[in-house]
Parts: sequence; C-alpha cells; structure tokens
Amino acid sequence: MLWIKAFHIVFVASWFAGLFYLPRIFVNLAMVPPESEAERERLLLMARKLMRFTTLLMIPAVGLGLWLWLGYRIGFGPGNGWMHAKLTLVLVALGYHHACGAHLKRFMRGEVPHGHVWYRWFNELPVVLLTLVVILVVVKPF
Repeated sequence: MLWIKAFHIVFVASWFAGLFYLPRIFVNLAMVPPESEAERERLLLMARKLMRFTTLLMIPAVGLGLWLWLGYRIGFGPGNGWMHAKLTLVLVALGYHHACGAHLKRFMRGEVPHGHVWYRWFNELPVVLLTLVVILVVVKPF
C-alpha cells in the first residue's frame, strides 16, 4: 500500500504542477497584442502540450487514489468525514481541469474569454484546492 500512496502523491503533485502553470499561460495569452501572431501561436503550442501532459498525469493520480480508497478502504467507516470533503475537492479539481481545457479551446478559436486579471485570480484556485486537500489528509479534522 505504501508504494501506491507514494506514486499517488507523485502523480497528484505533478498533475497540480500543470494546473498551477497552465492558467499562467492563459494570463500571457490574454495579454498578447492582436498583431503578435507568432507570440500567440507559441503560447498556444505550450498550452496545448501542457494540457495534454497534465491530463496524462491526472489519470494515474485519480486511478491510484481510487485504488487506495476502494481497494484498501482508506477513509471508510465512522470518523472519516475528512474523506468526503477530500473527494468533494477532488471533484472540484477535476472540474477545474476540465475548465482549463474549455478555456484553451476558446483561445485556440481566437477568442479571449477574460482579461489577464481574471486569469490571475483563476490561477489561484488550484493552490487553495491542494492546500485544503493536504490539510484534510494529514490532519483529518473530522
């Protein structure tokens, strides 16, 4: 079980590294002047590659987490309300990942859905999510 936990942590950390950086690319895309086509294309290429890589990291992170939860029954039984909260935050993280993909598709169509300030705030959500998940798993407050 410890090997599964170790790899789960590695893949979660790697997945979130992508979620930390991808919206930062969106900030830069939102600031590209319309006449800077080469800069826009370079940033889009980076964002597409990062989105693909981040998705590939998310799959084993979620799979290994499910293995720990269902296979080893971690978080089952009374006194494990922290696991329900954690699973809720994981669903939010999956939704955030999906939202990043939707924003990328809009950028690829030439749209700029929001300004750079909006994306700076959007970029903070995965930091909050990861912090809360780590606190729930380590402290198990309820």
